[in-house]
Amino acid sequence: MVVQRGKVVRSTGIVMAGFVASKVLGLVREMVIARAFGTSGELDAYYAAFNLPDLLFALIPGGALASVFIPVLAGYLTQEDQPGAWRLSSGILNGVFAIVALLGLAVGLAAPILVQRVLAPGFSASQQALTVDLMRLVLLSTLIFALSGVVMGILHAHQHFLLPAVAPLLYNLGIIGGALFLSSSIGVYGLAVGVVVGAAMHLTVQIPALIQHGARWSPTLGLANPGLHRVVWLMGPRVLTLGVVRLNFLVMTNLASRLGEGSVSALNYAWLAMQLPQSILGTAIAIALFPTLSELAAQGERDSLRSTLSAALRAILMLTIPAAVGLILLGRPLIQFLFQRGAFQAASTQAVCWALQFYALGLVGHSALEVVARVFYAQQDTKTPLTIATGAMLSHLVLSLGLMGVLSHGGLALANSVAVTLEVSGLLWIAHKRLAGIEGDRIMASALRFTLAAAAMGGAVIALRGWGQGVNPLALGLGGSLLGSLVYLGAALALGCEEIKTLVRMVRQRVT
Repeated sequence: MVVQRGKVVRSTGIVMAGFVASKVLGLVREMVIARAFGTSGELDAYYAAFNLPDLLFALIPGGALASVFIPVLAGYLTQEDQPGAWRLSSGILNGVFAIVALLGLAVGLAAPILVQRVLAPGFSASQQALTVDLMRLVLLSTLIFALSGVVMGILHAHQHFLLPAVAPLLYNLGIIGGALFLSSSIGVYGLAVGVVVGAAMHLTVQIPALIQHGARWSPTLGLANPGLHRVVWLMGPRVLTLGVVRLNFLVMTNLASRLGEGSVSALNYAWLAMQLPQSILGTAIAIALFPTLSELAAQGERDSLRSTLSAALRAILMLTIPAAVGLILLGRPLIQFLFQRGAFQAASTQAVCWALQFYALGLVGHSALEVVARVFYAQQDTKTPLTIATGAMLSHLVLSLGLMGVLSHGGLALANSVAVTLEVSGLLWIAHKRLAGIEGDRIMASALRFTLAAAAMGGAVIALRGWGQGVNPLALGLGGSLLGSLVYLGAALALGCEEIKTLVRMVRQRVT
């Protein structure tokens, strides 16, 4: 168990470092884009164009495949059946590429109708035409990501995280290059070209790791392979689950397109700001943890599975509760510093902050969901998350329709936060029944201490914010973050948070 924990910590460190670097570059990317396009109708079209290509990627080579492919592939690797593992990998790689190519062609041909009737009915005719053009360009990147997503899953199953962590950096660099060197001549089309170039680099950088692990590709679909049959069988419910999740984003874009120019972009910027801590804290832990969860499930180690889940959830709570408070209280100076320049004016900042405060309420839920859902996928159960996600989608739709009239695009963000909180609560309840407990009392006690510490942090930040009226946004943001972190750490230690004490001991060991 100690070896497993050490492996998870090392893997999490690599993935988290990659996520931090990727998110920093992602922020640079969005700063460059914001300077050039603000929250304009042209940028609305660019972000809207991603919805269907992202849906296509998520349903097949993205999260859907990885969550079922890695546990099955881990079974081959646990049995040291390398030839079988590479035969399965080849069949998955070839099949995914063929399916995505065919579906991408169909989406590209149907793009005008899909944009007009489904994706953005509130856009003007010129905006819809631009969205169609951009979508067809972005679909080329989806085809490349079809290969890259499978490769990333293969490497994760082999406990190789370094080059998959580097790949998103190159993707962001591609878009930054498009924004800097092409947008002045071809406008927002330059961003789409950068997306395609970035996707190509995302794939290419991972190839050396495949070679290092002795990759053996064969031109076959492996239709008779029982491992492939298992992946396909498990993938059905997972595809539907992610389809439900992505449908939420389609609904949000559809509804936001009816709320006036800039609403789609404002939601996207706010989502990006919320995802910064979510990806670094929640997703990084979940990605690094998933192969270990799969191994524990394959070995029938239910006690270890339970304790690993509990430890991961407490770590996520420790990090995301104060992060959510920070986003709510320091969101404005953050957005001002990152984006308010060029075409991105004060009105754009206000629109983004309005959505961000509601998205921040769902940060804990989104981060916890990353880990909790993977516990089910590690046990090769894809039906339970589908059932819960469907209920969450329905609640999201009802809440969106009810709140958008009162809170505008902020209501759409709030609906998202409430729905994901309900979703992760449902999954935790089922996991508690299935694993004969998830150390719930321990998790709740830790959550209470973290919340009290975050409340003390919030009080200090509010006081600083009142004192620092008119201060430079960067200075206010950095000062508030530093003060809030120190107050949170001190309050958590005073309240006896064992997770904070463990973290402090680890830091001391690293330093000494």
